[in-house]
Formats: sequence, C-alpha cells, structure tokens
Amino acid sequence: MHKKSRLAEFILVLVAVAWGVNAPVIKLGLQYIPTQPYNVARFIAASVVALLALWLSGSARRIERADRWKFARVASLGFFLFQIFFTEGIARTTAGNASFMLCLMPLSVLLLNKFFGFETITRPVLVGIAFSLCGITLIVVGAGRGVSLASNHLLGTVLILVSQAGYAYYTVFSRELLARYSTYQVAACVIVMTSALLLVVSLPSMFSVPWTELPAVAWASVLFSGVVGLCLCNFLWIWGTGIIGTSRVAIFNNLSPVFAVTTAYLLLGETFGILQTVGAAGVFAGVYITRNRDRLWRRTVGD
Repeated sequence: MHKKSRLAEFILVLVAVAWGVNAPVIKLGLQYIPTQPYNVARFIAASVVALLALWLSGSARRIERADRWKFARVASLGFFLFQIFFTEGIARTTAGNASFMLCLMPLSVLLLNKFFGFETITRPVLVGIAFSLCGITLIVVGAGRGVSLASNHLLGTVLILVSQAGYAYYTVFSRELLARYSTYQVAACVIVMTSALLLVVSLPSMFSVPWTELPAVAWASVLFSGVVGLCLCNFLWIWGTGIIGTSRVAIFNNLSPVFAVTTAYLLLGETFGILQTVGAAGVFAGVYITRNRDRLWRRTVGD
C-alpha cells in the first residue's frame, strides 16, 4: 500500500480517537451551556482557527461562480443538517439508537457514491461495513445503552438517521471540491458557512447564556471541541477523502464509539465487558477488510 495512504489511515485513526474523546468533552460542556449556544460557540472557535490556517497556508483563491452553490450545498445539506438534526435527535432517543444510526454513515456514503457514479461498490467494503455494524451493536448492548423503536424514541431515531445522511453528503461532495481548492479552503468555507447558519437559527438563545460567568472547564470544553473536534479533525477528514476515497474514509467513523467507550471506562469508571471487547474487535475487523479490499476481492458487486 502506498505510503501516503498508510499515513492517511493512521491519521484517520487519530481522528477517530479525538472524536471518541470529544463526546465526553461535549457532555461536560453541556452541563454549563445549552445545546445550540454551545454549538455556536464551538463553531465560532473553529471558524477563527480555520480562517487563520487558510491565511497561513497561502492557498486561498477566488471561488468560481459555479462552485459557490456547491460549497453552499455541502455546508447546508451536509454539515449544518448534521449538526441540527443530531443535537435534536439525541435529545429524543437513546444513546444506543444514536450510536447505531450514526454508524450507518459508511453505508450512506456507499449509496451516494453509487448513485452519482463517484466510486464502485465492492464486496469487501460491504463486508467491512457489516462487521463494523455488528461490532457497534455489541458495544451498544454491552454498555447497556439500549436500542429502542418505541414510539417515544422513533422521532429521535429518524432525526439521527437524517443527520448521518447529511454527514455522508458532506463527506462525498467535499471531495469533489478538492479538485480545485485546497483542503484548508474547503474546510474553512464549510465551517464558516455552517457557523453562520447555526448563528441565525440560534441567535435568540445566545443572549440567555451568561458567557462571562462560565467556569474555565466550560470554555475548555468549547475550545477543545471547536479547535480539535471540529476544525482539526474535519480538516484531516476532508484531506483523507482526497487520499484514499470516501468509502474507505467513512468506515473510520465507526471507530469513534470504540474510543468513546474506552475513554468512559478509563476516566468515568464505566463498564467495558466481554461484549464491548468482541464488538471492538468486529469494528477493527471491518476497517481491516475495507482497507485491504484490493487484496481480498477483485470483483465488484453484481459482477
């Protein structure tokens, strides 16, 4: 495998680790700041760092008229949709439902690629996704977080399902923009546009937060989630799609729950039993199968 591809995969594992750690960090910040104002605050922090990185890179260029709507669609139908539907959905369903629905994202990426003719669906990718989903199911069940389709959870589950489709859209179509613009510019534009949209829908609630009275731990949560979880990780996520393709990148998304459970075990004393161990092995097996697809199978689905 090409050295650059190996580097991209290693970095994407680190992204999954950061996103896994980011979950309890966000939970900590939400103890002091309501959901949507917290989202806006971390996006503002991410926007500042993303614009600074773009300026320092010297790679900014004028966006062509035909691409302006593409950037707007990636930001609004992808990143913004994910943020809004996820935060509203997680409040209406179980953590287990949310974890499982989010891990359908690689399948959504696969379907989008197939529909728009960007990438070919291969057997190992499908098998890898299946292993990954089975692993996530075991992790959810083992953690006792539950999967429920009861009527009071159904709306939240649907919202999470829509949110993961939005992130899949963002993953697939951000790669298209990399043909003409740098990773710095794509990431910065998407983050800044999403920040503006979030600010518009959340502006009234922003005034209800006593920002000057927040403790240091709340600001630390905002900064970590904004600078690392949003800015740095999404920059690396977009960069990774340009190196190894969206289908292989997407499967790394399913590593995040493994690291989230591990972090909760180490820092919060939550359980990590045999089911989580087997589930984690299933997720890693899914990543292995997907990254070695060319060696494992040669024929595409339907051949």
